[in-house]
Amino acid sequence: MTYEQLVVLEAIVSEGTFRAAAVRLNKSQSAVSHMLKKLEDEIDIVLLSRKEYRPKLTPAGEVFYRQATRALHQMRQLGDMAKSLSAKQEAEVFLAVTATYQLNPLLRIVGDVTAAFPATHIRLSTEAMGGPVERLLRDNADMIIATMDGVPADQVEAIPCSMITIIPVAHPEFEPARSRQMKTISEMQSYIQVVVADSSSGAPSQSRDILPGGLRWTVTDFAAKKEVLLAKRGWGGIPEHLIRDELNCGHLVVLNVNTLHAIRNCIKSAAVIVVLELSLNLSGSNC
Repeated sequence: MTYEQLVVLEAIVSEGTFRAAAVRLNKSQSAVSHMLKKLEDEIDIVLLSRKEYRPKLTPAGEVFYRQATRALHQMRQLGDMAKSLSAKQEAEVFLAVTATYQLNPLLRIVGDVTAAFPATHIRLSTEAMGGPVERLLRDNADMIIATMDGVPADQVEAIPCSMITIIPVAHPEFEPARSRQMKTISEMQSYIQVVVADSSSGAPSQSRDILPGGLRWTVTDFAAKKEVLLAKRGWGGIPEHLIRDELNCGHLVVLNVNTLHAIRNCIKSAAVIVVLELSLNLSGSNC
């Protein structure tokens, strides 16, 4: 059984006659008849009844034809993929994204890329802290979206992308949230600060934006961090887009924390880099 034989069967069924199938395939009618007869002999099944003017699928032929059309469709998809790969289309693209970044805008872009290059497999990984940079520098990612912290500027190419605002929040019944009065570092040190651990192998826990000498819990992602805060177990900074609903409903409130500094940085990645600005809103004034 060959691919060409299945194409002949498909043409006969869809066109309705051997003659029309021959015209469609640019073959002689005798060649079409011969190829179909050879297929039937090989599988020992009569696929088409020739008793009437128009050939008709036999009951066994109908079952075989359904499977044959599926096989032809898969073969054509495989052929299209082979053409795309031979045209220098990437077989796989690995994108590592910082966990603070809002994915929806990125997913729209990835969707457009997938539509244009259907043979390319997209791998998307969300990472915390130094995770994206580590993947990039170890050639485990083709491009990243992450802050410039720890990125050797002379080794990468960067394109501005977006801005993320991180704000300190807590449940309204959590002690520091009950008052809008400015809280000092020493005051906040006695309350548990919830932080997201660094996903890179070089740093097992986060150290950026942690109050020195304070109590803290470490979690693996922002979803877990938000759950801890909603459970009134601590406070911490979370990207505004991840808690917009909780802020609007009053399940979380912005803390007025007088910490040491604010952070504004750009994001870079190699090859086609998307750059993001990250700001730390310590007072909640931009909410």
